[in-house]
This record gives sequence, structure tokens and C-alpha cells, in this order.
Amino acid sequence: MAAKSILITGCSSGIGLDAARTLHQRGWQVFATCRQEADCARLRGEGLDSFRLDYADEASLAEAVDMVLARTGGTLDAVFNNGAFACPGAVEDLPRGALREIFEVNLFGCHDLTRRLIPVMRRQGHGRIINCSSVLGLVGARWRGAYVATKFAMEGLSDVLRIEMRGTGIEVILIEPGPISTKIRENAIPHFERWIDWQASARSAEYAALRGRLYGPKTKPDPFELPAPAVTAKLIRALESRRPKPRYYVTTPTYLMGFARRILPTRALDWMIAKG
Repeated sequence: MAAKSILITGCSSGIGLDAARTLHQRGWQVFATCRQEADCARLRGEGLDSFRLDYADEASLAEAVDMVLARTGGTLDAVFNNGAFACPGAVEDLPRGALREIFEVNLFGCHDLTRRLIPVMRRQGHGRIINCSSVLGLVGARWRGAYVATKFAMEGLSDVLRIEMRGTGIEVILIEPGPISTKIRENAIPHFERWIDWQASARSAEYAALRGRLYGPKTKPDPFELPAPAVTAKLIRALESRRPKPRYYVTTPTYLMGFARRILPTRALDWMIAKG
């Protein structure tokens, strides 16, 4: 039998890189995409099939789909929409351009790629669309409004798509990690510097703590933080289970927040999140 195939986005580091390496070792035909060609070249040096896919660049997205289908003969078993970034800052300090930029990558590009692959999956009668959401797709948190907004939107769009795909053989699955050891914090710094005029903010004094977390050295893991293989383990279940779940939680905070959101009144949940 031919190896099952998967397209993974955001493979330069962290969750995407671990998923690509692990699935390759398990015998999957992995297409490990990155935004930058230099990262793709590095992955090709490891023996992975890697090429450029930037959610914000429609041409690169279309070319990537064409390359995948050329390599598989027109089929694809699964896609893992993992690529995303954060733009930290108070909601009142987020300019329109900041939200436009993050939605282009975290939601619109993901949606565009998914739409291009659904006809392929319909023709073959099966497929798995796996979207990497977050605990921040279940509850909000201070300073993370832009990222939270994109993940809440991903949750809603995925839920509707899952309902609409009933009977097609296409499964739509959400993976919802909490704190994972990745480069998302350091990768957020350029977006913070570009968009957030924190010195002019009514919250300028409060930004000291946020900037300390962004720029300060990380001396120890965050509480409950897990390494990227914890996400890969759930991804494997989503891909290889005969009847996958609609959602897979990763890390204790996701389980806690999922439970709290169901049972607590809104103000009580707000208080708990604000207390950290």
C-alpha cells in the first residue's frame, strides 16, 4: 500500500517540525512546509520533502498545493493547519492593520488552503482536515486579544465545516494545546514592535510585565508547559484513529479551561482567568 500523505504548515520549528519528523518516521509521506526557503532547505537536508508555503501569500499557497498533488498523483490524505503567529498587546492598543495581518495568516490563509484541498478529498472519498487551535480558542486571556480572536474564529469555522462535511468521508478535527515549548514568544516580538505603541498607551505602566516576558530570558518552563511531542501524540490519534474525536485537548490548562467554561458563570470565569 502507498504511504498515507499529509501536508503540514509551519514546520520551521516547534509543533510543526516535531509533527513532520515523527510522521515521516512512522512512514507517512510528509510535505513539511515553511514560510522561508532557508528553513525548507534545512528540512530537505534532514530528508524531509519541504517547500515554501506562506499563508499570507496566495501564490505560494497555490504553488504548494500543485506541488503536493504532482507528487502524490492528485491525492492527499490529510492537512495539518499549524502555522500561526501572535501579536501581543492590549485590545485597545491593537490597530486595524495588526488584526488584518494576523487574520490573514492565522485564519484566512488556513481557510484558503483548506478550500483548495476539499475538492481533492471529495474526489477520493476521504480526508482529514486538522486545525491547530489553542486553549485560547476556548477562553480569552489578557494581552492576547489578537491571537484569541483568530483562534475563536478558527473554532467556529471548523465547527461549521465539520457539520457540513458529514457524509463526505472528510473529518474536521481541532487540536487545542495549552502552553507548549515553541518559539511563538520570540517570534511575536517583531509584531509587537511593529504595531503596539505601548509608550503612548493608557496602560503603559502595565506593559512592563508583558515586555519582561517577551524580552527577558526564559530560565524555566511555564507551569504545565509540555514539549511539542505532546501535540504530535494527539495529532497521530486524530490521523490514525478509525473514528477520530472532533477535539483533542493538550496540556492540563486546556482540560481545566474547557471544564471551567462549561460550568462557571462568565464573571466567575473572568475572575479566575484574571487571577492567573
